[in-house]
Amino acid sequence: MKINKSFENKNVLVLGLAKSGTSAALLLHKLGANVVVNDANAKQDENLLKQLKQEDITTILGSHPDDILSKHKIELIVKNPGIPYTNPVLVTALANKIEIISEPELAYQISDSNLIGVTGSNGKTTVTTLINLMINEGGKKAYVAGNIGVPATTVAQEAEATDTIVMELSSFMLAGIRDLHPHIAVVNNIFSNHLDWHKTRANYIHDKMRITENQTNDDYLIMNWDREEWQKIAKKSNAQVVPFSRQGLSEDGAYEKDSQLFFKNEYIMDAKDIAIPGEQNVENALAAIAAAKLSGTNNASIVQVLKTFSGVKHRIQFVDKIDGRVFYNDSKATDIEATEVALSAFDQPIILLAGGLDRGDDYSRLVPMLKKNVKAVVLNGETADNFKEAAEKAGIETIIKVDKVKNGVSTAFELSEPGDVVLLSPAAASWDQYPNFEIRGDEFIEAVKNINK
Repeated sequence: MKINKSFENKNVLVLGLAKSGTSAALLLHKLGANVVVNDANAKQDENLLKQLKQEDITTILGSHPDDILSKHKIELIVKNPGIPYTNPVLVTALANKIEIISEPELAYQISDSNLIGVTGSNGKTTVTTLINLMINEGGKKAYVAGNIGVPATTVAQEAEATDTIVMELSSFMLAGIRDLHPHIAVVNNIFSNHLDWHKTRANYIHDKMRITENQTNDDYLIMNWDREEWQKIAKKSNAQVVPFSRQGLSEDGAYEKDSQLFFKNEYIMDAKDIAIPGEQNVENALAAIAAAKLSGTNNASIVQVLKTFSGVKHRIQFVDKIDGRVFYNDSKATDIEATEVALSAFDQPIILLAGGLDRGDDYSRLVPMLKKNVKAVVLNGETADNFKEAAEKAGIETIIKVDKVKNGVSTAFELSEPGDVVLLSPAAASWDQYPNFEIRGDEFIEAVKNINK
């Protein structure tokens, strides 16, 4: 951790609590700032509140007071990434030219570690995890942080100058950076996510690509090369572009050719030996290989990780095999593209559990994949009726609606036969029924455990 005196005696508002907000507030207090924490939700984790109270940090819960900025003479805001800039406090702050940053930006301000940043619409948690495992397997110390569930400000204080922080960065986090500068940036893919927040695809792409805006020719941008749009976007970066391609469109980086994985013409391993299933995980592996090789990791360590890594929880996660049926939890599939990826990972007949928050998505886009090998769908949530229409267009005859995921598991088991896959891949966010996709996935896992009990 490097010394940064720019926060001394500064009046800082941390907007949004949770783990990252608490970590940011404690760090700012440690740096000598006058910290105020504000969250509209009055119900908070008691352990987090206790930590703030022990340091006498002012905490305001239950609303966003209109006068919070003027009353506390706020000079800087560190905001929770999920809070939109339409929030009245942020609107007022912007009008008064008060700087607003994200928690990863704050972490960067005090970090002296090597930084690898990872973003993308899908697969970024898997890529982040793989890179971290590969570097550690190779004998160097690496940490994960950011959108993966570990506050970046916590890790930045622990990691040493010789260590690497592999930081998963959402578009929301990247919207609030200023100086954040990864030596290696990874963009796994860019689809059309979170348009309810970003409003347009152009805005979404802009925020995603902020990951490379502070990079120079001494840095690297690892970019998915399998779409022409992504190739064009990458060429706007000042960094050295290192492509990865499952279609073998470039041999200047990591690529698949004849079912084998290479990095700059150097053979790494056979694609079939990757432990986690699906074509998307070949892409994830290629992105991670590129980052690991650029970090100086040896091939043996890379191969060992890819052969043994069984996947990230809630991301096409193997749960159990019961009476010949195989259960997978893909609760992180909060958009149509992620569910397309999950469906493409299996050749067996699928009983699909889907549905969730209605954000106006067109589920007819899923019809081609539903036709492939989905034999029945079990639906819940706000999107159930829209998803039902898509399933009917795909010719699926067995369509059942349930009230919760846990009830969908027992229904899916009754519909299934030995050799089938029971897959939770909602193609929608969880917020209509669950606080987050993790709780939704945990409910699925628990329901699977209770089958036959």
